[in-house]
Amino acid sequence: MKHSHDLTTGPLATHFRTLAVPAAIGMVFSTLYNVVDVFFAGLISTDAQAGLAISFQAFFIFVTVGFGLGAAMTALVGNAIGRKDDEEASTVARQGVGFASLSALLLMVSGYLFAPHLLSLISTDGAYRDAGLRYMMVLIISLPSFVMAYGLNGILQATGDTVSMQRALIGAFFANLGLNPVLVFGIPGIFDGLGFNGIATATVISQTGVMVYIGHQLWRSGLCASDKFSAFLPDLHLYKSIFAQLLPTTFTMLVMFTAGFIVQIYLKEFGPSAVAAYGVALRVEQLFLLPVFGLTGALLPIASQNFGAGEAQRVRQALFTCWKFGWIFMVVACPILYFAAPVLMRSFTPDPAVIEVGVSYLRVDGFILPIYMMLFAINSFLQALKKPVWTLVIGIYRQAFGVAFFSYLYVFVFKFGVIGVWFGIATSVLSGFILSLLLAHHVSKPLIGGIMMLDVDQAKQGQIK
Repeated sequence: MKHSHDLTTGPLATHFRTLAVPAAIGMVFSTLYNVVDVFFAGLISTDAQAGLAISFQAFFIFVTVGFGLGAAMTALVGNAIGRKDDEEASTVARQGVGFASLSALLLMVSGYLFAPHLLSLISTDGAYRDAGLRYMMVLIISLPSFVMAYGLNGILQATGDTVSMQRALIGAFFANLGLNPVLVFGIPGIFDGLGFNGIATATVISQTGVMVYIGHQLWRSGLCASDKFSAFLPDLHLYKSIFAQLLPTTFTMLVMFTAGFIVQIYLKEFGPSAVAAYGVALRVEQLFLLPVFGLTGALLPIASQNFGAGEAQRVRQALFTCWKFGWIFMVVACPILYFAAPVLMRSFTPDPAVIEVGVSYLRVDGFILPIYMMLFAINSFLQALKKPVWTLVIGIYRQAFGVAFFSYLYVFVFKFGVIGVWFGIATSVLSGFILSLLLAHHVSKPLIGGIMMLDVDQAKQGQIK
């Protein structure tokens, strides 16, 4: 197999730098991609920004399948590579391609059927809902591209390749940056422009390019190479394995975006400015979480390969290495996010009401970013151990129950106003992390001896099942 990196030997810190840096760079451009969309929506109106915010929440409900499939393929293919079973790795990879193709088509149909109902849940009648619905109907065309790109990239990540997605996302960013002004405002005397829908159209075009490039890189890797079309046809046994690994992660992501729905339901009580502020602040937050996404994304293939190879101590050490690098970044990032919040919000909108609400979110967020980092690492850790169902348990508590309960408490019982929603999110994140830490140690104890560092002799005896 070409371009496969052995992550079971050598310094873990080196592997993290090798994998996390390209992933983080790619995510920088992915986030900047979204930032560009928010910026151009702001040039149109506050209603356009609010419409973008609600459409984003609804659209990514469907994309969660792509996220789940990517994580599933990284874990399954990574485990096979760790066992040095190239044939199994290739078989699973080819089935993953077929699974992704079928899922993508089904999701696009579902998107057109259910998107209007989803938007109605998180918005009130008015201009921003109408704008969001028109935007969403165009954006759904890109659903197959998103699902295929994330799913196929999960296979590449299992081999240690995080550079291909980085390059694809950089290309998508520049394509989006060039297409947005043309498609939104047009070219005088030639093309009138599509207005707000131009932002969605730019996404469709650029994301299709990402899918094509990732597919090309996967084929070049040789992992999916086969002269028989039948190799890609559904194998029910493998589909069951993929689905079993995918489902908890997808539901975890689904619950996460459901939390976004819950937040939007509370925010609609405070008007379009609050909805728009949350949408802008989320993009700012993402910029500061990029190194975290890179680190936790690197943790999954590193821990997966070592778990497959029976290297219990290295699996455990990988988690702590991820946390260590994450804390180094957080010491710098959190103060910047807190103090620079007004400047950051003014970069995206001139609306004073939007700025004020967004600043309040970012300042609360500055205190919980380290908790996010540690929580995301535990999710990757459990995925690598092929125990993704526990990420679902954590997600349901934190994203569904926690956000809903604590936000209700702060907003309606303690009467904190819109900042009560932010306190609700923060409380659910902190309590969710405590739960995840306890569960991760319990689940991993029979597999690798738990997450606490044991003596060397005991660690070497960790039984991987």
